[in-house]
Amino acid sequence: MFLNFLFLVNFRLHRSTNLQFSEGLNYIVGGNGQGKTTILESIYYISTTKSFSANSDSEVVNFEEDYFEVKGKIIDLTEQMVVIRYNREENRKHYSLNGKLVISPQDVIGKFPVVLLSPADSKITEEAPQERRKFIDSIISQISKTYLSDLLEYKKILKQRSSLLFQIKERVTADLYIELDAWTERLIQIGVQLIRARKSFINEFNQYVKNVYQQIMNGLEEPEIIYETVAHESDDDLVDAFKQELKNQKENEFRRAVNLVGPHRDDLRFLINGKDLRVYGSQGQHKTFQVALRFAEYFFLQKKLNKNPFFLLDDIFGELDKYRSSKISEHLSELGQTFITLTDFSNLKELQKTSRDQILFIENGELVDAR
Repeated sequence: MFLNFLFLVNFRLHRSTNLQFSEGLNYIVGGNGQGKTTILESIYYISTTKSFSANSDSEVVNFEEDYFEVKGKIIDLTEQMVVIRYNREENRKHYSLNGKLVISPQDVIGKFPVVLLSPADSKITEEAPQERRKFIDSIISQISKTYLSDLLEYKKILKQRSSLLFQIKERVTADLYIELDAWTERLIQIGVQLIRARKSFINEFNQYVKNVYQQIMNGLEEPEIIYETVAHESDDDLVDAFKQELKNQKENEFRRAVNLVGPHRDDLRFLINGKDLRVYGSQGQHKTFQVALRFAEYFFLQKKLNKNPFFLLDDIFGELDKYRSSKISEHLSELGQTFITLTDFSNLKELQKTSRDQILFIENGELVDAR
């Protein structure tokens, strides 16, 4: 799978930009604020129907315009034409595939798998559990429509249950308790399915992370991911553990009107040589772990979906020391189609362009040169 061409209209700085890509490495070079990352953002839109940085589609529209459009031709088993158009006045976005309107993002996610490695990945290893849950959810959702469906259903359950807890806090009635019990049963059912899927994923994904880490650090450090959930027992005991924890937190939930138990409270612990990365890890170790997670994600999706994901690397070489940059660049040729943003290609001698690759120079939202 590879993206053959991309056409951007009123997409941030890009008023009318036509880009042709190679099947190998595509270096996108330009100064800060010139529209490099925007190109990666548009590819992410094609794969997921949304931005990786904007809070809403309206933020992406060029300031002087009222709509944006993204067109891309993807060569897979057949040619796939994607058109995304958003109108700010109507606040509506249309995603069409081969001329047919796609109604739900669930019909897109996983069809054109994508992996994004950017400086924002520091949130995964350094910040709140929400970022780590988002990380694993995004990967599993690309390989399992069932998981994605359960995840969306679970969010609806949380919303309904939270509303009921708030109502019960304000006024206690038998009807509200009966309704809450029904939603609690659903919370356990879907929540357990999510937890089991996550546990299975982490058990398998750990080896991918270890393999990548081995290549970067030559075996000097051993990584591990531990999934922390409502119970660490076997799957057979998970339902009972879930129910017991709900019982333990019952009064707190009523008092605070908040859902306190379930996979939305889970976390991941990252270890290096058995030590907690968040507590003992250096900045370099954090960066290495972030890179290893994304490369592991790439190879995991590649194996599961039997196709090469789009790999987006946004300004990561400016964040890494020379040794790590060199080790990563050694393995770029093993990937499928990759898009790498850089502020200056000439200063990174370890990045060697081959005949299969190309360099695109971007200035003020325009392609000014291609080599």
